[in-house]
Amino acid sequence: MWLNVSSAPFLLTGFPGLEAAHHWISIPFFAIYVSVLLGNGVLLYLIKDDHNLHEPMYYFLAMLAGTDLTVTLTTMPTVMGVLWLNHREISHGACFLQAYFIHSLAFIESGVLLAMAYDRFIAICTPLRYSSILTHSQVIKIGLGVLMRGFLSLVPPILFFLYWFPYCRSHVLSHAFCLHQDVMKLACADITFNRIYPVVLVALTFFLDVLIIVFSYILILKTVTGIASGEERAKALNTCVSHISCVLVSYITVIGLTFIHRFGRHAPHVVHIAMSYVYFFFPPFMNPIIYSIKTKQIQKSIICLFSGKK
Repeated sequence: MWLNVSSAPFLLTGFPGLEAAHHWISIPFFAIYVSVLLGNGVLLYLIKDDHNLHEPMYYFLAMLAGTDLTVTLTTMPTVMGVLWLNHREISHGACFLQAYFIHSLAFIESGVLLAMAYDRFIAICTPLRYSSILTHSQVIKIGLGVLMRGFLSLVPPILFFLYWFPYCRSHVLSHAFCLHQDVMKLACADITFNRIYPVVLVALTFFLDVLIIVFSYILILKTVTGIASGEERAKALNTCVSHISCVLVSYITVIGLTFIHRFGRHAPHVVHIAMSYVYFFFPPFMNPIIYSIKTKQIQKSIICLFSGKK
């Protein structure tokens, strides 16, 4: 037993009741992790190596792939540690840092999807001014803005308050990784700020991002319907399909997870855990596949990469 209960490490949880099957469960988890790392890693390499992909649209795609890679590398050590080795202990500092990166990267991904919508809006609604508006310096500024919004907005509730809270209740967490809402429930302190701040933050970021993305596509559709040529209309819309698919994959998983937590109180606990893994695994797994299938220039780069041609 720990002499100071508050300093005892947190205990991560895999799949309660299925501990005997953790080694078998780890096989698809490891396969998904490898697929995510390879898929997003290849995308980043192609965008760096192929000069035909040195355009704002693909720079934003590189930001999305980088975000997906980072969130995967953030959760992978603890998840596989629990499933492979039954290593459940995690120190307070490591837990807070993991929670900080997980939540910050979620906001960054939402910001990148918004930036990609802006890119498609400029490309279709004002094509003649596209290169003058989305210059390299402008893309860098947008990228830095997205990163700052994600990393700075989560500093108060996680790095300040969670770090100083005393923890004298159960130290058992409900997932194989640390989440802010999971950790704060274990604190023996007033967590009012930590309850309210995330709700306000989500309203000002996720919901606002979704509204702006929807509004941008309304304007895009309005512009496309004004194009006389049917072939040109199809070509314009086709450039948006990949982004729309990624937006749907990302936000549908968020909505699904929210509904499960809000209305699925009587559902088995394993369902809640499974949905949280879907939320973290599905978008990073699907995004490279979507862009590889729907984007001809990336298809050509992949063919050139594996055929050895330049």
